Amino acid sequence: MANPFRLRAVALTTSAVLCAAVLAGCGGSTENGDLRQQKLDWKDCPAPSEAEGGGSAPSPLPNGGTWQCATMKAPLDWGKPKGDTIGIALIRTRATGPASGRIGSLVFNFGGPGGSGVTTLPAFGPDYSTLGTRYDLVSFDPRGVGRSAPVKCESDAQLDVYFQQDATPDDNAEIAQFLKRTKRFNGACEENSRQILPHVRTTDAARDMDLMRQVLGDRKLHYFGISYGTELGGVYAHLFPKNVGRAVFDAVVDPTEDPEQSALSQAKGFQLALDNFAEDCTSKTTECPIGDTPKEVKDRIAKLLADLEKKPIPGIFPRELTQTAATNGIAQSLYSKDFWEYLTEGLEQAYDGDGKILMLLSDSMNGRGENGEYSNLIPANTAINCADDKPRYTTADVQRGLPRFRAASPLFGDFMAWAMLSCIDWAVPGAANHPEVSAPGAGPILVVGNTGDPATPYGGARAMVEALGKGVAVELTYQGQGHGSYDSKDKCVQSAVNAYLLDGKLPKADTVCS
Repeated sequence: MANPFRLRAVALTTSAVLCAAVLAGCGGSTENGDLRQQKLDWKDCPAPSEAEGGGSAPSPLPNGGTWQCATMKAPLDWGKPKGDTIGIALIRTRATGPASGRIGSLVFNFGGPGGSGVTTLPAFGPDYSTLGTRYDLVSFDPRGVGRSAPVKCESDAQLDVYFQQDATPDDNAEIAQFLKRTKRFNGACEENSRQILPHVRTTDAARDMDLMRQVLGDRKLHYFGISYGTELGGVYAHLFPKNVGRAVFDAVVDPTEDPEQSALSQAKGFQLALDNFAEDCTSKTTECPIGDTPKEVKDRIAKLLADLEKKPIPGIFPRELTQTAATNGIAQSLYSKDFWEYLTEGLEQAYDGDGKILMLLSDSMNGRGENGEYSNLIPANTAINCADDKPRYTTADVQRGLPRFRAASPLFGDFMAWAMLSCIDWAVPGAANHPEVSAPGAGPILVVGNTGDPATPYGGARAMVEALGKGVAVELTYQGQGHGSYDSKDKCVQSAVNAYLLDGKLPKADTVCS
């Protein structure tokens, strides 16, 4: 769910006046209370907020199950657990099977970071109906996201301009403009969200999840983490190894990589996905409309992007499809094989001078709705990454790395390299070079890696297994395409995951599904 081409992008003031004015969801002092004892007030879910992406209230599930929402109070600063609080938005649907077979709550995090679990879980709810026979299915907006004290940066109109900028500067003038715009975005985040920015680290979200476990009444945290959700799950296991119940990590982040190494791995991952797309299109019995060979498909895409840098084409009026937006749209379509047909159609249209489909894909990547309003996906994504990641890269770092990034991906390398500057002049120092996930005594955790995953390349699964520690995790491999494995609906993968989460039966180590 993370946007690999986003331009990622203080003293804490605790006065009640500023808390109310600046930080939505801030509460009063809980000096005499115990947040573990709070009772959640579950009610019918409202329509998603603008920060969550807008839209309608979640519909009932096909089996008649309904969605309920509540707000959990959590400390603003986990270093001051009896100080001010924020609200963490939760959603659930109750287990559909007999009460005697109920295991507890199964908490989902779908990634980003910055994705709203309150809107994502209902969207995919039917896919988890089997798991819902024995679990209450639960998700949440992590702190800084959606309705949980959301990070706010620029206005919708400013974001339209921000996402149109040239994200691969070629000379000193373009570099200066790129830095200026990135600093302006980051400055807006500090101005509009200064209170929450120091408190959106993954370690903070992990502590929220342990509080959530207790408030939900569960002895152990049963967990399903996808993409960045695997990093959050790994950090939770490190902090609370004895509290880990049955856990699945799918589309696995490599916890051993620093931000530069991660960006380079993603460049390779998206290039692999593009190679697979081109091969698939040209290997079918029907004619591939965008090229006769894989090389021709990729050469035409490269030419399109070079042409767009010089002269954008009409996109969604009044915006034009720029090189940056087109690359963003191509990346979005590589997240799932189901989107490949849209990429083919979008490229056909773009070659004829119409950029609407690629711009729609780019908008989806950036959290822009059809009404022109943005969710806070990118502001939250930037804030969490910059709070987590200690390195602060310079233009010299990028320029030194460009040859390696271009070798990894002729199409995506430059974008990944320049995105390393997203935390420049960020208001909060980063915590570490990479997350700490060693978790002796935790487990077992089922770790699922997809050999064709563009956003979290396959090597991350093995690295996670090793970093968690001996005897903690079991690896399952899916030989497929797209970001993630369970949602591919592959029967082998789903059977293995369901058997573990429902019955505690792990697959044999190094099982392969194809």
